[in-house]
Parts: sequence; C-alpha cells; structure tokens
Amino acid sequence: MQTPEPTDLLARSWRRCAGALAARPIGPAVFDELVARYSEPHRKYHTLQHLAECLAHFEAVRDLAEQPAEVEMALWFHDAIYDTQRHDNEEKSADWSCEVLLAHGTAAAAAQRVHDLVMATRHTALPASPDEQLLVDIDLSILGAGGERFAEYEQQIRDEYAFVPPALFRQKRGEILQGFLDRPVIYSTAHFRETLEACARANLRKAIAGVASATSPSAP
Repeated sequence: MQTPEPTDLLARSWRRCAGALAARPIGPAVFDELVARYSEPHRKYHTLQHLAECLAHFEAVRDLAEQPAEVEMALWFHDAIYDTQRHDNEEKSADWSCEVLLAHGTAAAAAQRVHDLVMATRHTALPASPDEQLLVDIDLSILGAGGERFAEYEQQIRDEYAFVPPALFRQKRGEILQGFLDRPVIYSTAHFRETLEACARANLRKAIAGVASATSPSAP
C-alpha cells in the first residue's frame, strides 16, 4: 500500500488519538520524544517508516476497532522503546504509554487497555480480544507486503542485528519466520486474511528457503 506523507500522517494520527484519550492536552514534548525514539540511529526497521506504515493501515481499517483511539495510541507506543539487546522492550513501551496517559487524565481502564495492547505485540501468544487482533495484524502487515518492500524489510532486520554472527542470525531468523508460517492463520481478522495472508505465506516460504540455502554446506 502507498504510505501517505509521513509528516502529515504522524501529526494527524497523534492529534486524533491523543485528543480522544487525554482529558488534559498532551503537549508537543511527548510527540517529539516519540518521533526521536523512532529515529534512533540503531533502528533500521523499527523506525518512523514502520510506524507510518502501521498508521496508514490503521486509517484504512479504523472502523473495525472497538476502541479506535486506544488501538491507535498503542501503535504509537508499541515500539517506542527498542533496544535490540534487551527482551523487555514491549514492557517498557507499555509502561511508558500508561504513565503518559494517566498523567494527562486518561481513565485508568483505558490506559490499562492501551498498555495491554502494546504487550500483545510481543507475539508470544495469539491475540485474544478483537482490538488486540487488529493491532497485531497491523503490526504484522509487513509480512504480506509486496516483494520489494518485504526484501527491504528482511535486510533492515539483518542490519538491526548486525552484531549477531551470520550463522546464528540465520538460525534464529529461520525459527522466527517458520513460527509464523506454522500458524493455522497468520492474520486473525478477516480483512487482513483476505488481503495479505496468501502474500505473507509466499514471502515467508521464500525467506525461509533463502535462510536454508545460506546455511547449507555447499553455500558460499
């Protein structure tokens, strides 16, 4: 899909979800810090490009969300903290979202739901609620991207983990990709199954084959 001009998309999205959730205005400092986080130099995939792609998908399916502002805010925070050598990024991102929302008068129940939505992007279990399913499908939409974008994504992931030795990276990456391919369905919502499932499975099979060929004894 074509991603709208990121600057306009980001500003529009932030005004919409922050205005809907916060009883007191969230000043520009939070927006600026989020943009700065997604612009950190060690990020290659989990960047403003990824955030903008997610928000563009959300705008196209916003009417499918039960609590659209909460889903949109969770997208903003789902990769807000991203350190490739830590395993608690989602937890820290979720906690930050909750702190920001509670500090600006968001109802505790809504702040907790945003927190839980962010935690669903760990991808350690299938999403349960409809909004979790929608959020996770949006986060995984890259798997069903066109061939050129998917190849770019795979390279971006490798670049983020450049410190990992090639053999170990191929092993771990193959396991992750196979885990998604082995799911009965990759996408939980009918919309994303109909539009992206077939392409995602083709992309995954190709990527797994590439990893396997690179690890074979005859590979250069």
